[in-house]
Amino acid sequence: MTLCFVRLELARSKEFPHGDSAHGYEFTAPLDESSHLDASAWRSSRQRCTVRRFSRDAADENGMLVHVGHGWHFDYVAKTRDDDEALFKLDRHVIKQGEYVSITEHDGVLRTFKVINVRRVADD
Repeated sequence: MTLCFVRLELARSKEFPHGDSAHGYEFTAPLDESSHLDASAWRSSRQRCTVRRFSRDAADENGMLVHVGHGWHFDYVAKTRDDDEALFKLDRHVIKQGEYVSITEHDGVLRTFKVINVRRVADD
């Protein structure tokens, strides 16, 4: 297991034809050798699996990457469960530069984000 820092930025869409580098997520997650999220490794490192949501239209939000069943979501510590953001089939996605991830955001809209950077986090 390797704990990695991942940066996602809003991908190209009809609303944002060039994407939006000021709207995205930075999170830490355990990845296996094939760059998939590692649920068993997450259990032992969950306190280090944080997320920061950033947007030009709102203040940054901080929370945790949470695994429930086969699903993953971002759980914002200061928010209610209704404000959690589901990560679409993240258990099946490869998390590496150039790939895409879909997230249902606070407003209920499923948006696509591009993986901009994945780098290993130094071990403590």
